[in-house]
Amino acid sequence: MIENYCPPTDPYLNIVYHDDEILVLDKPSGLLSVPGKGPLLSDCLEKRACEKFDNARTVHRLDMDTSGLIILGLSKFSHRHLSLQFQNRNVGKKYSARIFGQIEKDQGLIDLPLICDWPNRPKQMVDIENGKPSQTEWRVIKRLENECHVELTPLTGRSHQLRVHLKELGHPILGDRFYAHEKALAMSNRLCLHSTSLTIMHPIEKVKMTFDSPVPF
Repeated sequence: MIENYCPPTDPYLNIVYHDDEILVLDKPSGLLSVPGKGPLLSDCLEKRACEKFDNARTVHRLDMDTSGLIILGLSKFSHRHLSLQFQNRNVGKKYSARIFGQIEKDQGLIDLPLICDWPNRPKQMVDIENGKPSQTEWRVIKRLENECHVELTPLTGRSHQLRVHLKELGHPILGDRFYAHEKALAMSNRLCLHSTSLTIMHPIEKVKMTFDSPVPF
C-alpha cells in the first residue's frame, strides 16, 4: 500500500541514452516504474517517458524505492526483443547498495528460493520448499564503521530479491522500509539500492551495449 505518494520531479526525466529503438532512463527513488492503481498513482517513469517518446514501453521494472537504470523499447520489435533478453537472463545487471554492519567475507553467493509473503504482500520471503530459485552474487566495495558498500549481481530477477537476500544474510539494506530493522532503517532516509549498470544486445544493431549510472548515495 502506497500512502502520500509524492514522486520527485527534478529532474522530471533523466535520459541516459536513446535512439530510434531503445530508451535508457535513470529512475529516481520514490517514483513508480509503471502506474499504480487509481489516479493518485498515475505518475510514473513510463508515463513521463511517453510524454516525450510516444511508443515507449516498459521492458522491466525497479521497485519504487530503488533508483537507477531502466530500459524501454521504442518499437514493438525492440520491446519484444529486449523482453526476451530479460526473460532468458541474457542481460547483465549490477546494483550498488549500502548494507548494515560488517559482513564477514569479501564476496559470496546467496542462493535462497523466494515466494510472495501473501498476507503481507508486496513483501517476499524465503521458502525452501515452494519458493522460486533465486541467486545473488555480492562483493564488498568499501567498509565503513557501521556499514558496507557492496556490488550486487542478481543471477535471477525475483521481486525484492536483493532486499530479501541481504536481510536473510543479516545485513539489510539501509533505509529499507520493508525489510530493515530499526537501526538500519534510521541510517538513511531512502532505500540505498541503485541499479548502476545494464548490458543488453541492441535489438537492431546486434551489438552489446553497456550503460552506467553513478551511485547517488
